[in-house]
Amino acid sequence: MRDDQYIAPATPAGRFYDPFEDDGPAPEYQAEPEHESDVVDSREQHEDRRESAVEVRNRRPRETRQAETFPIFAPCPQGLEEALTAEMQALGFEDARAGRAGCSFTADWAGVQRANLYSRLATRILVQVAHAEISHEDDILDLARDTPWERWFGAEQTLRVDTSAIKSPVQSLQYCNLRAKDGICDRLRELEGERPSIDTVRPDARVHLFLTGHTATLYLDTSGESLFKRGWRLDKGEAPLRENLAAGMLALAGWDPAAPLLDPFCGSGTILIEAAWIALGVPPGISRPFGFERLRGHDAYRWRDLKDDARARILPQLDAPLVGYDLDPQAIEFARNNAERAWLTEDSIRFEVGDARHVTAPADHGWIVTNPPYGERMGTEQDADLWRDWATCLKRNFAGWQLHVITSDLTLPNQLRLKPKRRVPLHNGSLDCRLFGFELVAAGYRDA
Repeated sequence: MRDDQYIAPATPAGRFYDPFEDDGPAPEYQAEPEHESDVVDSREQHEDRRESAVEVRNRRPRETRQAETFPIFAPCPQGLEEALTAEMQALGFEDARAGRAGCSFTADWAGVQRANLYSRLATRILVQVAHAEISHEDDILDLARDTPWERWFGAEQTLRVDTSAIKSPVQSLQYCNLRAKDGICDRLRELEGERPSIDTVRPDARVHLFLTGHTATLYLDTSGESLFKRGWRLDKGEAPLRENLAAGMLALAGWDPAAPLLDPFCGSGTILIEAAWIALGVPPGISRPFGFERLRGHDAYRWRDLKDDARARILPQLDAPLVGYDLDPQAIEFARNNAERAWLTEDSIRFEVGDARHVTAPADHGWIVTNPPYGERMGTEQDADLWRDWATCLKRNFAGWQLHVITSDLTLPNQLRLKPKRRVPLHNGSLDCRLFGFELVAAGYRDA
């Protein structure tokens, strides 16, 4: 077994079980390239440096951040900003406001941990640690050098810096990234005698530099791996949805966790597994590690108490059926494997090999939320046949249901001969998509 994988044991009795006390890394993180001058220390060298820094770290009084309030930015997939804002407000962050590709709010350190643990839609939880106007790339060096990084991490820990920009006049984001990195390392070298090592794959501390116009903002990434990595999806089908996009689709669809849910193109099961965790009240971060756990001053006992409280609130079983079909037997096998790794028993979600054009409704009302094949996965003639036959099935079997479909094919409503009540722009990876919402009322159909 690779170091970056954890394979859950066979699911014990019960609908949900979390065997983790201390979680292994989320799988399959793809690192971005850093500056060519960066050299990653060997594991042995880094461990030696970590041990030599223990004495310095132990002499430093542990800083408490519990009473301090921080400005936070939580990025998310484009199109989910309002849904994420509503989620954060429901979590108690009443000042949450939607912005470009995310939302902002303020929180104390316990709130930072709670947002990481409970947010289904955010990609990361970023704590703003510095902000200033800049006129030159070298101003970034000064901003980074003047920021008290030593309260968060030190030379004994590894570091990664990422830079992004919107409407910034800077010529090279790579150079800006290097300036920020140099400022951080210069400060820590001056204070502690050494600079942190750079690790672009699995760093202890992550810093994000964001540039807009003539301003620079430095964020401390408290999440580590992206939050859509729940830790259970190792088997992926063709064109899989990210977990936070799947959860966002369910939120935008207005799915009632007490109502039946069907995905007739379920693939590796992402939508239905997310739905099961929503219905059971399983926090999406309950069984994965976070970046803040590796920062200085982390209170492991307080964090354990927060997770224990979350576990105590998980419901024992689902109230309504969750059903998934796919034509591909391997996709169904992947879905079942993923559900097992999500500590869901076989009776939690019914995954079956089946054709969407011939399925029947498991109840007289409910939701269909799905990501059907589109784009390069299908040809034009194959498209037309599928949608015509599926529309006939919907007309015959699903009156009284709600249908929500994500697709990059903007002609889909016409091909289904259905009028959408709602269309929400979303991005599925690099694809510009729409989430179409329909009410399946028999009297509203035209003959397919």
